[in-house]
Amino acid sequence: MRALIVTAVAAEADSVAAGLTPHPDPADHDARSRSLPGGRSVTRYDVPGLAFDVLAGGVGPAAVAAATGAALAAAEHPYSLVVSAGIGGGFQPAAPVGSLVVADAIVAADLGAQTPDGFLTVEELGFGRAAHLPPADLTARVAEATGALLAPVLTVSTVTGTAARAAELAARHPLAGAEAMEGFGVAEAAAAHGVPVLEIRAVSNPVGPRDRAAWRIGDALAALTEGVHRLVPVLQTWRHDARND
Repeated sequence: MRALIVTAVAAEADSVAAGLTPHPDPADHDARSRSLPGGRSVTRYDVPGLAFDVLAGGVGPAAVAAATGAALAAAEHPYSLVVSAGIGGGFQPAAPVGSLVVADAIVAADLGAQTPDGFLTVEELGFGRAAHLPPADLTARVAEATGALLAPVLTVSTVTGTAARAAELAARHPLAGAEAMEGFGVAEAAAAHGVPVLEIRAVSNPVGPRDRAAWRIGDALAALTEGVHRLVPVLQTWRHDARND
């Protein structure tokens, strides 16, 4: 089984790599990297029975969708799964700082139109879909193995920075666990290539008023590393079960 793990930035990719390979060799990293069209690169990590390509695809849904699509199109071997992984904001009190959220729905939370009667999603406008649903059996297993909250993860193009915006999102998505900027873009690219998708987020800050002093990026990156480490045996089992279905 081969999986593509997509992050936004290099720090997240490094945390993912640490979860896959506790002590990666920098020289080995260079040897396992290959360039993609557009200037980005993927780096391969092998564990028993699995192969992972890790890609830092850029910030925001557009950049990461383009990078993910390029990686899928240029793949030497087909992928069985695409994972959007990184840090994000957590809706309180369900997802405290330092915790993990696994998406049972990957939602385009601000793709649509504002109207006098409220927000209409792109799906309600008739122009596409507003959410992707990862495999339910896989998300349940990953959440259990990692101790994560299983909940919708919202993709936004602008990070929430006010209480009013947080309240608006929570009212429209009362079950939401986290917000980030890339999941829906990754999911759109994966769907275009017929590959299932998973999203896992480590919470670095509460969703709400912007307070950089309250952010715990280091703690979130450490949680991401541990989450990826616990993800690996789940995928080994999921691969086996899927093969025998």
